[in-house]
Parts: sequence; C-alpha cells; structure tokens
Amino acid sequence: MNNSIKSRQQILDKLGIVSLNDMQQQAHSAITNHRDTVIISPTGTGKTLAFLLPVIELLNPSITEVQALILVPSRELAIQIEQVIREMGTGYKANAIYGGRAGAKDREDLSHTPAILVGTPGRIADHLRRETFDPSFIKTLILDEFDKSLETGFEKEMKEIVYALPHVGRNILTSATFKAEVPSFVGLQDPQVLKFEKKTDSVLQIKTLASDSKNRFLNLEQIIARTNKGNGIIFCNFKDSIEEVSEFLNGKNISHSVFYGGLEQRDRERALIKFRNGTHQLLLATDLAARGIDVPELDFIIHFELPFHKEEFTHRNGRTARMHADGTAYILHNKKYKLPDYIENSTPLEYSERLKVDQVQKWETLFISGGRKDKISKGDIAGLFFKQGNLDKNELGNIELKQDCAFVAVPFEKAYQLCQDLNNSRIKKRKVRIYRLD
Repeated sequence: MNNSIKSRQQILDKLGIVSLNDMQQQAHSAITNHRDTVIISPTGTGKTLAFLLPVIELLNPSITEVQALILVPSRELAIQIEQVIREMGTGYKANAIYGGRAGAKDREDLSHTPAILVGTPGRIADHLRRETFDPSFIKTLILDEFDKSLETGFEKEMKEIVYALPHVGRNILTSATFKAEVPSFVGLQDPQVLKFEKKTDSVLQIKTLASDSKNRFLNLEQIIARTNKGNGIIFCNFKDSIEEVSEFLNGKNISHSVFYGGLEQRDRERALIKFRNGTHQLLLATDLAARGIDVPELDFIIHFELPFHKEEFTHRNGRTARMHADGTAYILHNKKYKLPDYIENSTPLEYSERLKVDQVQKWETLFISGGRKDKISKGDIAGLFFKQGNLDKNELGNIELKQDCAFVAVPFEKAYQLCQDLNNSRIKKRKVRIYRLD
C-alpha cells in the first residue's frame, strides 16, 4: 500500500472517533462482503461515514482514474461529502461537481483525476456525455439519499449514469426514509438491506403554540425568545414564506441566515458557513435543509409551517435530538385547525408578554481571499490571527478552507479592528484581502 494511504484506524484517529456505532459497523461488514447494500437509517446517525470507510478500503491506490462515484440530490450534500473525505485524510483525492458553478471549474478539477467523484445526477450525466472522465474504472456506485434524488426529478439522469457504468460491481444505496422504494433500474441482486430505527436515548420534546393567522409572526418571536440563545432551524414550506419571515426578523433585529433552492449557490454556501460558525444562530430554510446538509447539532427546530407529509415532519425533527442529544421541536399552528394525527404527546405553550428575544452576536465571519490552491492551510490562517491579530486561542472560531478562499469566525467586537490590521497581509507569500462577510 502507498505510504500516503491511511488505514481505517488512522482515519478514525484523525476524526477523533473512538469507535463506530452499531449501524456503521453493520454497514461496513455488509458493504465489504456483498455486492449490493441498502442502508435505511434516520438523519444524523452517521450514514456518510458508514459507507465512506468501506468504500475507501476498496480503492486501488495504483489506479489513477475515478473508482467510486457518489450521486447525491443536492449541491450542499456533494460539498459536505467532499469535505468529510478531506477531513478523513485518506490519501485519496476526491472532488465534488454540481450545478450552479462554472463547468470550467469542474474540468479543472477532473483534469487531476480523483479516486472518488461526488456529484449531482444532472452534472455527472453532463460530464459523461462530454467524456470529461473515464467511467470504465468505476467499480463502486453510491446513491446517497436516493429517494430524494428521485423526488427532485433526477430519475432520467440516474438511469443514464447507471447504464453508462459498465464495470460496477458494488452498489450502495442510502436513505433516511423507511418507505423508500429502491429503483429497479439500479439492478440490485439480493441486496443486504439494513434498517435502523432511531435510538431512544435521545429525547425529542414537541411543543405547540396556537394562534390566529395575524399573530403568527409575534408567536414566532415568542418561540425564539424561549429557545434561550440556542442553535435552530426555522422551517417554512415556500420561498415566499421565508421572505416574509426574514423581513419580520430583520425588523426585530434578530440575525439569521436564509437557505432555499432559489438562492445562488454562493449565497447558500455562505449562509451555512455563518450558521455553522455561530455568526447566526438561526437558519431560516425550506425542506432542502432537512436532509443531507452539514450543520451543527441543533438545540431546536421550529415548524413555522407544518410540512405536507409525515415523512418530512420526521426528517425536520431529525435535525435535533440527534444521536445522544436531546432537542425540541416547536410547532406554530392555527388554532382553528386540529393538528395532524401523527403529532403525538405535544405540550401546548401559552403566550407571555414578558418574553422578549435577547440576542447577542458573539461571532463575526471574515472572508480571506486565499485557499487550498494557494497552499494555504488552517494552521497558516490561525497563525496569522494569533501572531499579527493578537487573538487568544479561545478567541479564534471555526475556520472553513475552500479551494480559492477561506472563512474564519472571530469575536464580533474585534472583527472591525482585525480587518483594519490584517487586510493585505501575506499568507504563504500571497497577499490576501480580509474583510467582513455581509
């Protein structure tokens, strides 16, 4: 084995994981020993690592073409999986390609062929037609959140991709939906089907606040006041609802990020960055955010509008009370209508005039105009802020390093001065611009 290729234990050590959970152990065994595996497990249980570990072990370090293809329903999930692989430090190259970014950027990434290619079906199918990469070495196909890809209209492209891969000998399908129907065009042969219920050692509380339609925004403010400055997602069903809620929150000076399908890719990515690093503690989102994207452990979620189906209600709630943590799901509902029958054991709340939102912004996000392609590391960025920015270690927040830029969280009250002091500094001999991210 190439010395740069890491063992499973080395990867787990790098991730700070002592042991795999039961689902991950069973998935590892099934994927390693069988041609086809289907993993059905709730959101937040570690499915990504469950399939990545055995897939990486199955790669051949002497082959310089794409060996594993991961199809995902959204750009955010593609980016997340690429980031997880980077953090694993496997020694193998991985790239994510997806709609919403320049095709030239894809071609540049694919000119240095990755061992693992992650992408949305539309963009992968397009590159197969253009013969941007050679599919003949792909031995493993992963359809992550396969039911979501089918729901979002990718069936035609998924079929095209499956039929274009002549030498696939291993299929892995994952979903968080227990009723998900495996598509016949994948051609599974006696698959190992692993189904895992959510563990009961986490506790989800469901609390409801009833109102008439004219008081919905005031009641939303009430719920935010009750959350005690935790991290949470406010779910809406439509873009128009998000815009109305965002306008209300802005009028109340309640900071938040917004995330929905119609946003430009750059804006969606930056919304998640601010939410992950604590600049914003609220994320206002459609159901696109309920599955797949990489966000921190949530203290609560708020159903500003209930979803249309029980499954989506479950997926939303799966963002809180994950693994061994407790969480709360708040429901705003019209008092004229009865709650759906699938909502059980909920606790009604009373409106209180005394409750007010007390939001204090702790972090601010700074943009840095240099990234991986400039050979800049997280350690280089930390060194700049410690040495020239005079920050203490507990004053440097999350650093996210991208291909051509980086984002760093710093104390809100020090952000302006840091920009003044550090803008046009040099990192790895490259002069970088540093400014606050709007």
